[in-house]
Amino acid sequence: MCGRYTLVQAEQVAERFQAAEAQLPLLPRYNVAPSQLMPVVVRNSPNRLVEMQWGLVPAWSKEPRTSFSTINARAETIATSAVFRGPFKSRRCLVPASGFYEWQKLEKGKQPFCIRLRGGDLFAFAGLYDIWRDREGNELYSYTIITTAPNELVAPIHNRMPAILRREDEDAWLSKDSDAARLMGMLEAYPADAMEAYPVSRAVNSPAHDGAELMQPAAA
Repeated sequence: MCGRYTLVQAEQVAERFQAAEAQLPLLPRYNVAPSQLMPVVVRNSPNRLVEMQWGLVPAWSKEPRTSFSTINARAETIATSAVFRGPFKSRRCLVPASGFYEWQKLEKGKQPFCIRLRGGDLFAFAGLYDIWRDREGNELYSYTIITTAPNELVAPIHNRMPAILRREDEDAWLSKDSDAARLMGMLEAYPADAMEAYPVSRAVNSPAHDGAELMQPAAA
């Protein structure tokens, strides 16, 4: 799964993803947690940054929340899931990120790891979004991050990892002309040799903490 991530170079998001500028609070984030509002890239000729809530609320939901977790969507079932098949067909998005956290189970408890691309470059998780509307027509935009089987780097830490798109696939992921087979092929684990992982402080366990120190390697 992916339950926390980072967006350090927030001020670079619009340029990196060729998205129209928006009046959004694009500030560095070091511990993004579910239910929080974050910038997401959607295709709207040109690309557009939209602030959305993390944790997808289906358009058909009776309430602006769900009784089950929708922060992640398994790649293996997005084409058939009642919650995700509609968004997979027509509401795909890019979730800008600088890294993510996963927790490794150890005898002494769970150890958080920071996992990112070598060099710390911005990248995009493959995401889906939906738009829920109340009776007055007020809209709630929300998103989910797709997960897939882990690569060799992540496997010893966790049995799932977020689907990171290769830069050359980002445009096709947003395109309405991409067929399902091509889209599914983009959701394989990102190459392990292009990533790095290291243990960090357990302070990241609390979403109340959100500072640059959270991404520093833990003391030996």
